Amino acid sequence: MGNTKIKGIIFDYGGTIDSRGDHWSEVIWKAYQAENIKIEKETFRLAYVHAERELARVRHIMPQDNFLVLLQKKMEIEMAWLTDNGFITAEEASQKAQPVAMHCYNAARQCVDEARPILEQLASHYPMVLVSNFYGNVEAVLTDFGIRHLFKKIIESAVVGIRKPDPRIFSLGVDALGMKPEETLVVGDSLKKDIFPAESIGCNVAWIKGKGWTPDEDAATHPSQIAGLKSLLNFDNLTH
Repeated sequence: MGNTKIKGIIFDYGGTIDSRGDHWSEVIWKAYQAENIKIEKETFRLAYVHAERELARVRHIMPQDNFLVLLQKKMEIEMAWLTDNGFITAEEASQKAQPVAMHCYNAARQCVDEARPILEQLASHYPMVLVSNFYGNVEAVLTDFGIRHLFKKIIESAVVGIRKPDPRIFSLGVDALGMKPEETLVVGDSLKKDIFPAESIGCNVAWIKGKGWTPDEDAATHPSQIAGLKSLLNFDNLTH
């Protein structure tokens, strides 16, 4: 980090605030295991990717959908793929979709509840903006979890038409803060989608490293790596 004092913070949302840095596929996989769905992890990952592509292709998620509704729709798509490809029965799909969605929702709520006091403390000293690759409903998600008021502005990929790792989406966040890149701190869970693009435009960065999507991500290191959101309270250049 440079010598410029940080004056504002840009947060990623999914993975950073709602899962302690873990890729969301890991959260959902744990829910599958908790519900005793007997499939291999690689099969699950195929269903996960299918659902993500379907959600990007077709507008299933509405702006008013909170995270539970989003998860219910996502699980229905995953379970339908698993059924269509013979990995589970239609009966199991109908029985398991809702419990898996609820398991994931409760996990996210627990993480956000842990994050809230930290975010509140930071927001009392710094203007904060959220920059997220999301489905067009992140405002509803943040409102449901009681943290929308902490962010000056939301920059959401589905709304602005720019997705990470395109650094322009972080430039929008810097502009929303009304600051220079070197005066901002970007906090994210993805080295490739958050940290590298934010660094490329001159922002300071903090990487919350959890369980990644690939072995390469798990093996990667970076000087900005921190253990979790709480570490930001003692972060270099963040003077309260």
